[in-house]
Amino acid sequence: MARNTYAVDEELERKFDFSKLKRSLVYVKPHIKPMLFALLISTCASLLSLLLPLMLSKALDEAIPNSDVKMLVHLAIISISVMIFSAVLEAVRGVIMAKVGQKMVYNIRMDVFTHLQKLPFSYYDSRPHGKILVRVVNYVNNLSNTLSNGIVNTLISILDIFFIAIYMFLLDTKLAFVICLGIPPLMLVVFLLKNRQKKTLFMFNNKNSNLTAYSCEHIEGVKVSQIFNRQEENMSIYETLNAIYRKAWYKMCLYINLLTPITEILQQVVVALVYIFGILIFKPSVEVGVLIAMATYASRFWQPIINLANLYNDFLTTISYLERIFQTLDEPIEIKDGENSRDIENMQGIVTFDDVCFEYEKGVPVLKNVSFKINKGESAAFVGQTGSGKTTIVSLISRFYDTTSGEILIDGIPIKDISIKSLRSNVSVMMQDSFIFSGTIADNIRYGRLDATDEEVKSAAKAVCVDEIIMKMENGYNTFVSEKGGQLSQGEKQLISLARTMLSNPSMLILDEATSNIDAKTEFMLKKGINHLLKDRTSFIIAHRLSTIRNCDRIMFVKDGEIVESGTHDELMAKKGLYYELCKTQQEG
Repeated sequence: MARNTYAVDEELERKFDFSKLKRSLVYVKPHIKPMLFALLISTCASLLSLLLPLMLSKALDEAIPNSDVKMLVHLAIISISVMIFSAVLEAVRGVIMAKVGQKMVYNIRMDVFTHLQKLPFSYYDSRPHGKILVRVVNYVNNLSNTLSNGIVNTLISILDIFFIAIYMFLLDTKLAFVICLGIPPLMLVVFLLKNRQKKTLFMFNNKNSNLTAYSCEHIEGVKVSQIFNRQEENMSIYETLNAIYRKAWYKMCLYINLLTPITEILQQVVVALVYIFGILIFKPSVEVGVLIAMATYASRFWQPIINLANLYNDFLTTISYLERIFQTLDEPIEIKDGENSRDIENMQGIVTFDDVCFEYEKGVPVLKNVSFKINKGESAAFVGQTGSGKTTIVSLISRFYDTTSGEILIDGIPIKDISIKSLRSNVSVMMQDSFIFSGTIADNIRYGRLDATDEEVKSAAKAVCVDEIIMKMENGYNTFVSEKGGQLSQGEKQLISLARTMLSNPSMLILDEATSNIDAKTEFMLKKGINHLLKDRTSFIIAHRLSTIRNCDRIMFVKDGEIVESGTHDELMAKKGLYYELCKTQQEG
């Protein structure tokens, strides 16, 4: 079912190009005013700095030949003042753009994270979480400079070229044309490198994503690796992925960085041509000061061109990140409220499955024509072999997935016509894998009801027999636990999760192997709490320990995605069918 693993490169479903770069402008538009102000500051600084070669020319051609010390002092003071003022303006511009860049990154990251919160379980089922993480963190972080400074610097470089060209042509037209001779070969180089640069960037991002995915997966699974002594094999795989990543990085750097030295070589060639033409060909009409000033302008003229070449590389990199970020933002939100969706107050909890079919992958049925009705306050249990479809049934009740065909009704209303917020606030799920978030134990119990008081938190914990365990901890309910509750036993995590479920006070309750990791003594103590939790609530229970479900109002045996037996414990035992055989097997065991 996974779209890819750490060993499989991601394929872009939609190709990205420069024309789509405008989509990112939605993050730029709110900051147009400070960016224009920064552009104005940089333009002023640039125009002032362009006066320096003229000062040098005047000093060489007038002040020094005429021994005019006063003029030299004035020119020196003006030049130093210009340099200081330009540096101050550039510093102010830097501060403005740093703030703008971080605001853009903040907005992009919020959009990506918000979208991820709305994506269905199927999105997370089909890809390594490391490949999602690298988009939210690494790729977004790398957008800041290009989307803020990159745009301003591009405009500044273009204006610099324009202003320098004006100064050059006003100073000496013939030498100005000589300086422009390097532009056609540069355009040819850019054209030849473009496709290769995009290809190597795409490949590098894939290898970076693969390496991150493997790292994330094996940090999470480090305990299992150590249990099975897999460290050497893991390091071997990581070394291979790391070597592939390094090779892709080298190749990317080769093509990305090739443009800068070529541009710098062209710059030096052009400066040399200025001296050659000025001394050997145009010598009678070119003064020394003008020649040096034009050589300085030649360097200054090509500096923004070099900057544009570097910015071009940055934009290529940015595009490679944007294509993956936009791919995430374009992922369809399959589970969402429809036009007719509405909130349901005082949900009764009458659940009807009407000929429901479901597929995780097209053409591979998981549920086949499932139909049943559970009335208000009734308890229903699903039993059967692993992979028969039990968890899928209860996942559909919470609308974590949508049915492939057929219909689910809650209180007679199609589930798609009930708002997701209303549905999930009335359905509480206790998963087999109890997730504990970093924070205090009280924070974890209060996770689904942030307005709950400390007394309500404690009452919920007492009801599921975890209060005594919590109070033995160093700081009681204020004990800090790490992500996934590393310092807690599996049973303690399940008890805390059950308290969280108790506190949410749902109309319907789903227990998916909720007591699978609790010892017999704790389970016995827990029964009172669970019975209290189930009272007057429609409940759905998945359990492999059949002793925990024998009192349910309805027990359904699921096999190969179909409900093949249904009834009370006594009715199914009397049939002596699959349920009877399962009970007999457990008793013998």
